[in-house]
Amino acid sequence: MSAGEWHSTEDVLEFLAHTGDFLRSRPALHNTPLTSVEKLRLSGRPGRLGWLVQDGEVRAAYLHGPVTHRVNLTPLTPDQADSVADHLAGREVVAVTADHDTSTAFAEAWQRKTGAAAEPTVRIRLYRLGTLTPPDPFPEGRGRVLQPADHEDLVRWCGEFLDAVAEAPAPTWAESRFADKTFTFWETPDGTPVSIAGNTPMVAGMVRVDPVYTPAHLRGRGYAAAATVEVSRAALAAGATDVVLYANPSNPTSNALYQRLGYVPISEFTVYAFTAPEMRATV
Repeated sequence: MSAGEWHSTEDVLEFLAHTGDFLRSRPALHNTPLTSVEKLRLSGRPGRLGWLVQDGEVRAAYLHGPVTHRVNLTPLTPDQADSVADHLAGREVVAVTADHDTSTAFAEAWQRKTGAAAEPTVRIRLYRLGTLTPPDPFPEGRGRVLQPADHEDLVRWCGEFLDAVAEAPAPTWAESRFADKTFTFWETPDGTPVSIAGNTPMVAGMVRVDPVYTPAHLRGRGYAAAATVEVSRAALAAGATDVVLYANPSNPTSNALYQRLGYVPISEFTVYAFTAPEMRATV
């Protein structure tokens, strides 16, 4: 197999013309680039996008955030990780997200080429739904899809979620990772919302459940399971062939919950953060 060549563009439609079939070939594993590119397409904003052609076929792709300067990679071999590090040299890269082997290979290559320090900061586990298995007993109540009139409540719940996971908010709602999603409350019989679950629009038959949040004082009552089942059922009813979600592998409660509901772990992802040599010298 030839070493191949990386190509890049800021035109989302050009990127999709080259990589669409490749990304759709593994919708669960490629769920983040699929949803991110779709968000760019619908917004009309440009992106920093690239793909690798080897022996006449697209073998890999990347997204490089023009504002965040974070890179998301599809699975790569060590040689491919080295070549994309060469391709991105000269650009600002503050972090990389990919499956663990790819992310580690890129971090090592980026260190060699730039002198930047690389630190693993986040581990996440990717799950794909097998057979949906609702809990028994199932908590009383109902699911309700949020409407425009619920926006103020939605912003508040998402803010609480960000606080709970120590994630910084986006400058505006439109720029947040929540803006393009559909949200469902699980409500008790008297109409009180007790848990919330979001889901991405369907792309290539794939829907990602994200986020799932229950306030601390309401946990342990099955509400998160009910909200997750509700959005998972809705995705399947809409024709989704791949329903996925991410979980923090260090949280045994959420991982056990998702597996009881029928979600099967398929990959481990790692985020590496980079510190430039000149920044380290001033610390």
